[in-house]
Amino acid sequence: MYESYYNLSAKPFQLKPDPRFFFSSRNHKRAMAYLQYGISQGEGFIVITGEVGAGKTTLVRNLFRDLDAEKIVAAQIVNTHLSSEDTLKMVAAAFGVPFADASKAELLTRIEQFLRNCDRQGKRALLVVDEAQNLGSQTVEELRMLSNFQTNDNCLLQTFLLGQPEFRHTLLGADMVQLRQRVIASYHLGPMDPDECRTYIEHRLHTVGWRNDPSLHADVYTRIHAFTGGIPRKINTLCDRLFLMGYLEEIHAFDLSHIETVIQDIEQEFDRGNASLDDAPMPVSLVVRPGDPREAGFEHVVERLGKIERALQSIVDALTKLLFSPKIKKPLEETNP
Repeated sequence: MYESYYNLSAKPFQLKPDPRFFFSSRNHKRAMAYLQYGISQGEGFIVITGEVGAGKTTLVRNLFRDLDAEKIVAAQIVNTHLSSEDTLKMVAAAFGVPFADASKAELLTRIEQFLRNCDRQGKRALLVVDEAQNLGSQTVEELRMLSNFQTNDNCLLQTFLLGQPEFRHTLLGADMVQLRQRVIASYHLGPMDPDECRTYIEHRLHTVGWRNDPSLHADVYTRIHAFTGGIPRKINTLCDRLFLMGYLEEIHAFDLSHIETVIQDIEQEFDRGNASLDDAPMPVSLVVRPGDPREAGFEHVVERLGKIERALQSIVDALTKLLFSPKIKKPLEETNP
């Protein structure tokens, strides 16, 4: 919606992971170095943890983009709310191994055959398990057992475990000793600092052709970092809302008042979601008389609503022209004699 208004080639603050927007913050560079180190070793487990939205999945997508498909067969599973046996089926499915109606023993045999076939072709298998904090101890043990598949010279399967911070506590459990012994590297992906936050936002904007329209005052970047804690997904969500407001209200230069308005809207939405009807405030008169302290605020609201109304009307006009243009109407008429 706001992309065309600001002459951007695509949406800069989408939530889905996209390697095009990968940003190498200090922490992301270190995490990537650990993953690449793991690839070079070709064995064991690599553990990457981070808060929700820290960029773990984007990190792996970027890694996959640079993998040599002639040497590494990579697969990823993200649904981890499963039993240990169902997880084995997910692993098989991720690698394209048939699993329907197979017993656990048959399933393990098929996975091993697949891994040995990869080895004969001079390839290594890499399994990435996302949302690892949801794995039960028995499921983790099944994944560890898969690492036992090996030849005299090579480990047939390497596994990367990505999860939220609580997964580190899981690894400290008494029943995780054998897995810990096979973890060759681990790293916690922390948030970005204020300078990186600004560079991150501008990086995503430049990726889609931003030419400083809209411009962002320095205070805006500072407030974005303070509100989001430097977490990429939170930054994307907030910036997306800011740019949407800019489109609706025809803003080409964001200042502190604009980002505060968006933050207040978000906070009010969450407050409404958590509050009950009993917590609702008493009705306030909507009559604003001259000299009333609320008059300036009321005028501001009216102005905002007017801009929103004009923007929505422009969308309706564009859709109307599209639906009733001769190029579209003619084929419809021909199909209905």
